[in-house]
Amino acid sequence: MLSQRFVESLVGIFLLFAIAALTILAFKVSGLTTLFPPKTYTITAAFDDIGGLKVRAPVKIGGVQVGEVTNIDLDPLTFKAVVSMKIHDHYKDIPDDSTVGILTAGLLGDNYIEITPMYNKTYLKEGSQIEYTQSAMVLEKLIGQFIYKLGNDNPDKNKENGEQHAHQ
Repeated sequence: MLSQRFVESLVGIFLLFAIAALTILAFKVSGLTTLFPPKTYTITAAFDDIGGLKVRAPVKIGGVQVGEVTNIDLDPLTFKAVVSMKIHDHYKDIPDDSTVGILTAGLLGDNYIEITPMYNKTYLKEGSQIEYTQSAMVLEKLIGQFIYKLGNDNPDKNKENGEQHAHQ
């Protein structure tokens, strides 16, 4: 039979592993996946409308995550949303004439930033601002425009309105 001391040692080791596993799980769930974050550089872009974009949203090129949104602020002069992004250092050859757009993951998913590289031989660096931006498509606005168009394009309604004005 196993000694009492050996059994207690095994239980202690098991508890240490369980605590370590829960700590790693907590870091993964909170988004703090690395203790030593990779080297990055910061770029910015100004948008008319960012929709539901949030800090820590992914920044992607061709579907591959190359960075994340670090800050969203409002420019007091232009009233545009200025989005700061940290890009991983090993993606340092992104042309400075690239375009940036806010897209939605799926029909109702979270927003993310997609960078579309262009053709310049000069590249983005720390503090660069991307000039060519495409704002988010907000589903509520699109539905509102669609309903408004439906209401104004109804020929029967326009005919009735015309007849009412003719009788007055």
